[in-house]
Amino acid sequence: MPRYDYRCRACGSTFELSRPMAQASDPAQCPDGHDDTVKLLSTVAMTGGSAAPAAPRASGGGCCGGGCCG
Repeated sequence: MPRYDYRCRACGSTFELSRPMAQASDPAQCPDGHDDTVKLLSTVAMTGGSAAPAAPRASGGGCCGGGCCG
């Protein structure tokens, strides 16, 4: 179940709620009982089986690989 971060405008505390995506935009009450809260934009961290990025080519050429950059 996704977790969403919220901030209470009344007391300034931040808190997290686990709820279904269908309820993502429903109002959330802060743990201190205030109703004036806002959902925060959160970042997504991906971990797992992806390989490391490939090393840059040794052929030179700068940003486009063709030597057109001065």
